[in-house]
Amino acid sequence: MSSFRIRPRFKHQVAGQKEALENLIKEKLKTQILFRSTHLPGHIYIRIHPTQQHFWSPQLHLTFEQEEGHVIIRGLYGPNPTVWAVFFFGYVILSLLACFVAVWGFSLWSLNKPVDILWGLPVLAIIAVVMYIAGQFGQKMGAQQMFDMHHFYESIIHDKVIID
Repeated sequence: MSSFRIRPRFKHQVAGQKEALENLIKEKLKTQILFRSTHLPGHIYIRIHPTQQHFWSPQLHLTFEQEEGHVIIRGLYGPNPTVWAVFFFGYVILSLLACFVAVWGFSLWSLNKPVDILWGLPVLAIIAVVMYIAGQFGQKMGAQQMFDMHHFYESIIHDKVIID
């Protein structure tokens, strides 16, 4: 699992029927004390048990697609949706602010007026870099839990699964 991957994922093909595979995973999750899960038709969300959870704890979203004689399972590791939303909207706000500052600053520049506002661009860039570093730090904090989830999934499927 590369640290440059924001949301590591995998695609895995398993022989069998979708419903049977979903039920197998649900049954294994019931006996597991480290994880909690949410089930929707064709989807299973695996999360760390609340007693072990911290701000950076990951989750695994499994989707199931039935094809001829086999099931394609897609897995997506990611942070809690709240954490994901905070970073997503943080980057959106920073981008919008950077566009606003750039338009205003270059407009002033074209009018031969002082352009001190353009100093906001490097400040916004520094904030974006700090957010990226914080995200990488958080990913490292949740790495062991992500490995635990991945090994749990591999133990159910009885196969080695490569993460893209």
